[in-house]
Amino acid sequence: MGGRKQKIREPKSGIYIVGEGITEQYYFSHIKKILGLHCTIKPRFFGNTSIAEMKKKIEELLRGDIFVICVFDADVAAHNESERKKLEQLQNKYRKNKNLLFCNSLPSIEYWFLLHHEHTNRYFKDAKAAEAALKKYINDYEKTTQFLEKEKWVQDLCSLDKLNQAIERSKRFDPEHGSYTNIHEAFDILLNDMRG
Repeated sequence: MGGRKQKIREPKSGIYIVGEGITEQYYFSHIKKILGLHCTIKPRFFGNTSIAEMKKKIEELLRGDIFVICVFDADVAAHNESERKKLEQLQNKYRKNKNLLFCNSLPSIEYWFLLHHEHTNRYFKDAKAAEAALKKYINDYEKTTQFLEKEKWVQDLCSLDKLNQAIERSKRFDPEHGSYTNIHEAFDILLNDMRG
């Protein structure tokens, strides 16, 4: 007496963004709409995930004709030896895969948001410290669904050429010295895809 079996659909070709948390999910969902980007963002590709769960999502998507942008905070791996080893193994496994881009920020994606306002790579001890610096510019910023689901905070990040400033600033900073992010590489691909 089983119900109808749902057919699992294979992902369509294109660019997919996967990530570790709701902040990344809401940010990229909003920016996709605001800029008219051609990419796929689904809640099931996000969540408070471990490196092992991200690996499963990446492997599932790479079976198709898909380019995967994997966005995550590097502070988890920096403070957890087990997660750091898993991340290293994952990055080594896919180092030569041209259909996968790892985009990480140290300490967190809040540092990427901060670059829209400041030219800095000062060292932030953790995500909370980066968040505190960001609140100087986005006073009501919170890592909650109630805040993140509002599109306005991302619209503000895109206004007055702030996005281009963040892209240019992040290109200048070396991951070996202070805070860093390579989310600009995702925008290189997404914006180029939109033009092409």
